[in-house]
Amino acid sequence: MTLSAPPHAALSGTPGIPPATPDATRLPPETDGIWYASYPPDVEPEIDPDRPASIVHFFDDCTARFRDRVAYVSLGVSMTYGELARKAAAFAAWLQGVGVRPGERVAIMLPNTLQYPVALFGVLKAGAIVVNTNPLYTARELGHQLKDSGAQTIVVFENFAKTLEDALPGTQIRNVVVTGLGDLLGNGPNLKGRLLNFVVRRVKKMVPAYHLPQAVRLRDALASGARRALAPVEVGPDDLACLQYTGGTTGIAKGAMLTHGNLVANLLQAKAWTAGKLDTAGETVLTPLPLYHIYSLTVNALIFMALGGRNVLIANPRDVKRMMQMLRRETFSCITAVNTLYNALLENDAFRDRDFSGLKLALAGGMATQKSVAERFHALTGRPIVEGYGLTECSPIVTMNPVDPDRLLEFEGSIGLPAPSTQVRLRRDDGEWAGIGEPGELCVKGPQVMKGYWNRPEETAGAFDDEGWLLTGDIGVMDARGFIRLIDRKKDMILVSGFNVYPNEIEDVLAQHPGVREVAAIGVPDAVQGERVKVFVVRRDPELTAEQVVQFCRKHLTGYKIPAGIEFRDILPQTNIGKILRRELRDEELRKAGSA
Repeated sequence: MTLSAPPHAALSGTPGIPPATPDATRLPPETDGIWYASYPPDVEPEIDPDRPASIVHFFDDCTARFRDRVAYVSLGVSMTYGELARKAAAFAAWLQGVGVRPGERVAIMLPNTLQYPVALFGVLKAGAIVVNTNPLYTARELGHQLKDSGAQTIVVFENFAKTLEDALPGTQIRNVVVTGLGDLLGNGPNLKGRLLNFVVRRVKKMVPAYHLPQAVRLRDALASGARRALAPVEVGPDDLACLQYTGGTTGIAKGAMLTHGNLVANLLQAKAWTAGKLDTAGETVLTPLPLYHIYSLTVNALIFMALGGRNVLIANPRDVKRMMQMLRRETFSCITAVNTLYNALLENDAFRDRDFSGLKLALAGGMATQKSVAERFHALTGRPIVEGYGLTECSPIVTMNPVDPDRLLEFEGSIGLPAPSTQVRLRRDDGEWAGIGEPGELCVKGPQVMKGYWNRPEETAGAFDDEGWLLTGDIGVMDARGFIRLIDRKKDMILVSGFNVYPNEIEDVLAQHPGVREVAAIGVPDAVQGERVKVFVVRRDPELTAEQVVQFCRKHLTGYKIPAGIEFRDILPQTNIGKILRRELRDEELRKAGSA
């Protein structure tokens, strides 16, 4: 069929935000709906409105249909969909037994292990709200999240139980569930799991001593829950599924309220986008990004569940050498990662020596993919890195590039086209809508957009304009085909003598230097220019000098974009998914300036 823009009235609005009264004097921008003509021929512009009412309905349907298939693999041990369904139901029953009521918040502080999906879907089946928590949090960060969410129950990996102990004062936590790396690696005696736990605790000493007298072991909770009858809880699309905390690198972390309807809509948007490219015969996806992050949660845990896929879990993707040892006997048809992880994999001999003939799809998000990384990956595997764009507040997917396994196009750096049932506009600095080729802040509407921020009405109001558009803070440009290219984060833009300088451009140029492994660019205060550019470089070539960096920049950048400061580092600060923290680097520079 020929795809065209559906009537504006048919497009979904933003949950929790009242529709604005149309202003007849303000015409919609010329960009509205132009992307539909660029949709792949088998992708509909709207998702099926007759969708599952909740993630619980979706989970029950998938685990029933794919009962005997492997859902997850961790450390060589498999868990089928049927086993996952039984364990999730047992955990939900245990939660009910200790008094967890629908709507209560339950924190999950787990890495990528079999325990995570059991806890995730168990919490949802109990009608409670998942509070995804980074296991690497400090006690201060964890304490803030527990207090802010009002969580009364937490599931924690024993390696981080000491952090929880230190964070507990002032929280409402009354139920603590502790688990170890080997706990779910078998049934019965579970000799492999017991041995692994012994090595982690006693040999590698990775579990600091902790005192949580109220704690229950997860395996005991599952055994107890299996003896109880689970009381079904009716959950609908408007009920909250997750509090997904965001903004911790730019200020106080706040919980984005994602409903069951938000998550179901986003997984169906992505599923529709991959129609005909991935099948339900059994894809295997490599999952190195943490499932507690919204990118991996939606893409790996939910979208591949809809396909009856097999998730190969990697608990520590930063240890690439160990990861490749674990993957010696594994094959995968799909991988999700961020630019820094793709770069690290390309530096690994074992990864470069793999057979990629079965690879169908390599997805990237979370940060801009650098052209040099994309080109090296394509040269090695014969497959492009398919970039998308999203944010926590959108569950997270907003735009996607066409998913074509045989697409051998030159990497353009586009974040793709708006997803089905999604509106995207760009607003100029003067408040008017941008036209084709004009830069502006990305504004989004769609069924995947969050309900708001938990207990923060002012921040919620500030995140949306008067017409209900979510303001992303990202600056982009839309071309005549509807493809969007990000220029940069609004707050990361550097102003040098009145000229806008975008860190992504500088980083992309320097990443092409053969002696550069990783790079981050920031603006630092300057008495004459307002700001000047400083770059932090992780060298691939230990002999690389600052002068060589400057000379390379002079070949590719206008004068005011050339870094005035260069600092070599062994590592750059990163988030839990490998996104470089420019904010942390800026804060360091400001502290230095203050001390001076």
